[in-house]
Amino acid sequence: MAESMMSKAATMEIPINSNGDSRNLAEEDSLEQAATIQWSLREKDLQQVMVSGPNLNETSIVSGGYGGTTEGIIPTSSIKGSNMHHTSSNSSMTAEEATRGVAVEKFDIMKKWGLNTYKCTKQMISERFGRGSRTVDLELEAQIEVLRETKRKYESVLNLARALTNHFYSMVQTQQALGDTFADLSQKSPELRDEFGYNAETQKLLCKNGETLLGAINFFVSSINTLVNKTMEDTLTTIKMYENARLEFDAYRADLEELNLGPRDAVTMARIEAAQQQYQIHKDKYERLRNDVTIKLKFLEENKVKVMHKQLLLFHNAISAYFAGNQQQLEQTLKQFNIKLKPPGADKPSWLEEQ
Repeated sequence: MAESMMSKAATMEIPINSNGDSRNLAEEDSLEQAATIQWSLREKDLQQVMVSGPNLNETSIVSGGYGGTTEGIIPTSSIKGSNMHHTSSNSSMTAEEATRGVAVEKFDIMKKWGLNTYKCTKQMISERFGRGSRTVDLELEAQIEVLRETKRKYESVLNLARALTNHFYSMVQTQQALGDTFADLSQKSPELRDEFGYNAETQKLLCKNGETLLGAINFFVSSINTLVNKTMEDTLTTIKMYENARLEFDAYRADLEELNLGPRDAVTMARIEAAQQQYQIHKDKYERLRNDVTIKLKFLEENKVKVMHKQLLLFHNAISAYFAGNQQQLEQTLKQFNIKLKPPGADKPSWLEEQ
């Protein structure tokens, strides 16, 4: 009989109904009862396996070593006294009870997780097909959408700034190689020594200013990367938690509404009381996360304005000074924003790291 009920529960289709419809309440009751019976049968099977485990009192000690004869096999029961046997039995029963308690606790957790997943999936499908109602905070939803759009645009700025850094680094490296070549030719070509000489000095000066500008651009890229991939991402993580809490809240709200539309017998009243408790728990969680999202969005906006005001001013002053050929202003810009350039070769690993 249990096998037929289990097969029936396994093949039963899960109906998708609108929230507040009490016509299919009986089918959902039978589905939950079948799931409960299935969990109970699995728990009984596990308990029987645990009870019928190996008897530790029949363990033997082989003194002949690996591959030895059967001589010298001494049953442990012959060397244990009555007190030791009693202690071993008590410890064995305690271990079995502890293991059984852990197994039952895991089954309860899996059962609760399965029911929660079922309710949330049902609510999600109902919302997708326009049959279920959802809780909407219009002002907060608009702020979240603005944040996601801002993050996409800032990611584009970050990618372009990284591309500019790579291209400009290649140009600085080329200028350095060109300056070295001019200096070498100045020594080997007496008739063009002056011409090669001042071209070599020009390329070296451009290379030095380029390294200074690279320091400013790298600082700009690092700050934008922190803003986008840490600060904004942390807020979006809280938003995802808020959206999951909203889905759970609506799922348990819809479940409570369906139960309130059903009959008012003793069993249903008990289920309504349990559903009311779960509804209140998820409502508190939803409201707490909504407040967290509101606060984080406010602080993120303030932080974004401060960071971008500083970084855009740095980027503008450094670029303008470099292409104007104003070396003094370029160096002053880095001092103004407390940017320290790394000495040549600082990024290279030591000879121990290269081994």
